[in-house]
Amino acid sequence: MREIRWWRLASLLVAALAAMTWWGCFPAAAHGSSLNNCFTDKLDASTANAEIRLAQHHQSYTKVFSDIRVTVPRGWDLAKSLTYSENSEEYRRAIHCLLLGSNKKMSDNEWRLHNPEVTAMGEWVTVEYNSLTRIEGSGSIRIGPWVFSCANAKKWTVELEPQSFHQIHWKRVEATLDDLNFNDHSTPVASYTDEKTLVWTEPGDREPDIKFDVDLSGRHSFIVASNQPLSGRAGIAAWWVCATIVIALAAFRAQQPSPSTARSAPGAEQRKPKWRVAGMRVVRGDSPAGALFHWSLLSTAVILMLLLGIPLDADKRLRNSFICILAGLALLLVARPWRRGVSPVVTNEETGTDRSTDPDAAQRRQAHAVIVTACAVAAVGMLALLDHNLFGLPKNLASGHAPTVQGVIGLMVLGLATVWLWLAAMVAWAWRFALEGGLVRTAWTKKWDGAPGRCTAVAGVLVAMVAAALLASVWRSSRLQWTRRNWLAEGTGTFNHASYINQFMADFSTTDLRWFFSRSWFLTVIAVLALLYSRVRAQRAEATDKDEQVSLWPGGPDTLLIAALFSFLVGVRGGKTAGSSALYGFWIPLNIISLYGILALGRRRSILGQLGDCFQSNMVTSKKRRRELPGKAQRYRYLNHQLYLLDQGRGGSATRQQLEGELHRLHQWVATGCDGKMPPPEQISVLDIALAWGPTGQWWSNAVRAGRLAFWFGIPASVALTYVDLRDPWDRMQSLYLPTGVPDIVLGFLLNQLAWAGAGFVLGALWRLLPGSSSPVRAWSLVVAYAIPVCVALLLTGITDTNLTEVILYAVLMLSVLTLTSMLMDTVTFKRELDLWPSRFALLLSIYQVRGFSTKIVWLLTQLAAVIKILQDLRRG
Repeated sequence: MREIRWWRLASLLVAALAAMTWWGCFPAAAHGSSLNNCFTDKLDASTANAEIRLAQHHQSYTKVFSDIRVTVPRGWDLAKSLTYSENSEEYRRAIHCLLLGSNKKMSDNEWRLHNPEVTAMGEWVTVEYNSLTRIEGSGSIRIGPWVFSCANAKKWTVELEPQSFHQIHWKRVEATLDDLNFNDHSTPVASYTDEKTLVWTEPGDREPDIKFDVDLSGRHSFIVASNQPLSGRAGIAAWWVCATIVIALAAFRAQQPSPSTARSAPGAEQRKPKWRVAGMRVVRGDSPAGALFHWSLLSTAVILMLLLGIPLDADKRLRNSFICILAGLALLLVARPWRRGVSPVVTNEETGTDRSTDPDAAQRRQAHAVIVTACAVAAVGMLALLDHNLFGLPKNLASGHAPTVQGVIGLMVLGLATVWLWLAAMVAWAWRFALEGGLVRTAWTKKWDGAPGRCTAVAGVLVAMVAAALLASVWRSSRLQWTRRNWLAEGTGTFNHASYINQFMADFSTTDLRWFFSRSWFLTVIAVLALLYSRVRAQRAEATDKDEQVSLWPGGPDTLLIAALFSFLVGVRGGKTAGSSALYGFWIPLNIISLYGILALGRRRSILGQLGDCFQSNMVTSKKRRRELPGKAQRYRYLNHQLYLLDQGRGGSATRQQLEGELHRLHQWVATGCDGKMPPPEQISVLDIALAWGPTGQWWSNAVRAGRLAFWFGIPASVALTYVDLRDPWDRMQSLYLPTGVPDIVLGFLLNQLAWAGAGFVLGALWRLLPGSSSPVRAWSLVVAYAIPVCVALLLTGITDTNLTEVILYAVLMLSVLTLTSMLMDTVTFKRELDLWPSRFALLLSIYQVRGFSTKIVWLLTQLAAVIKILQDLRRG
């Protein structure tokens, strides 16, 4: 029955693809008509007003808005057609004649928010047309009647060169330049000028000579220069190279034997620890560290090939498709998802199998299933390339002729096969990382061992669905782009429409690989987590006392891996603030250095850092004291509450001297095990120690728990960030019209969720090293670590006019998520008391007392108010 269900899913997938093929090959009927006569000789009485506006303040790119208002007499032959329905052929013909003339096409750079607005009043018909674009790179840009020409990245020449309106009288032309430097070369010069505006009133001529130069700001000219096709891709490649260096260094350090970090205190790392756990064995190349090292090198080589090595020339599509299919197949086979590698834990307690032996029969079956499936898919893709005549495809896979149904099917098969191989390769690498690191559940491993063919089939169908969804997104965007570019053009019928989509489909298997593989850095995150967990498991396995598994904080290699996670997950969004891909290569080291700096400054001021050797002697070596710590902290809270009631006149029979004496004995309890060493500071209470210790003895367990809490708390924050990303009309249009626009929205939401989970994980891992006697104060440290690289990036680019609202919003949201996470972590620390309280809220009130709890609630409400205010400002802006 299960096999029948999967065949049904496959049948539905084929039916959906067939429907897409029919829809794409047979679109709406042609609606073109002759535009040879626009009757422009009857427009002598018409008038026009034009305005160009440049927006550069608080913008990542310089935006250009064009507004044109044309008034024509009702006596014009096409004036009546302007009042028809927007979907009618007569309306499109009239608008085309008015805006573009007889034989012109709309610029690809020009975007419109809505169709022209037509108003008929008396003997006149007025058409108002608004469009926008932005300056991203060098080259000529046309928007409405204006043409932008780039002399260099900084200086641009703007000219009024309408494609129509040759018989129309210009009444007023205005240019608003938003404080940019300009130089008027018009004849005659502008009738009015100030620091922001140029105005020409009644230029006089039918075709006025309006021309001026404008200088972009230093920041925006830098963006234009660095976002050229080669330099922009080079910036992304630099990010990957830098990430590879960091990951390779972390993997290398993780293979070196190191003493357990469970026996050292903050600020005392250089002293020889008194308690050692046997060093980790040096792992082989097929260990988690080796897999991470290999993946970092391989992924960098692949991204360099995609960004710099594959040209976009149409005549090289066939060669590029060959390369992409072979590279996808190689990535999948090199991943070897059937290989478990060397685990630091020699035996599997659940199954009793030896994981360090050679692959057994089950692993051979797994390898057979994966290899056969991958080669079969690659063969299908190769069939469309080697025998492209079978599908009626030319050598370059696309031509100007209308494609046949067979040709479209061939392109779909080629694209799906290529994308499937690459997606399956990413899934295979993720599975291998998780399997070698011990992150996979035992039940899943048993299913993979018992039925590898079925598991491979299920995973293959799911990957095929994702590939089909990406293909559908490309198909949809190609239709929208065709409509946008040709909504007024002649001959927008079946022939040209199918040819246009054919070009999109021919490039799907090569160009769109860059999009989703450039997001494959999340595989590095999985690999880093797997390596961290394998080190934790090794320390547990090699501990002499199985009941005593205490690890205060990450060691040196672990800290580097955690800093890399922070850079990949938390700090990656800050890269958008830099405004240029040229700075991507600096982003990873900036975030890592920032986090290390915060740790260097804060670990000695943390609660456990101030306790030093005294705490090391007391808590690490004494299991009894660790068990007594929560009870002592509960007693401390009770005594303070009694003192509060005593001040209110409701203290009962206990006297202040009795209560203060017991509080003093609690402090002495901390110091009694110091063996004559310096006692702990007076301001540190037993409650502070319990909260700084956290829920468990292992830093890994604290990190995982904090990451889970932050993930759920981050859902509203991710919704807010998605709204911010789509609030701008330009961003909304890009999301609708670009091939990867809709997938980018979905993936952006998921990556935001990973960012919150990553921030929580880092908070839990470094819980005992961050300063602050109150848990919510620790959240500040990570927010500051995020903000420092952003400030450095702003200084590097010379930014003095950057809108920091989104940066502040992200920081406040992160602070709110981590504050809530830290407060819930405190309730988990005293989870034994949950049965004594009606809710976690009541337990929090008991932990923080009335005044402390009120302060934290006010602090949270202040953060919420700040988020609402920022969102309102962004909406108005």
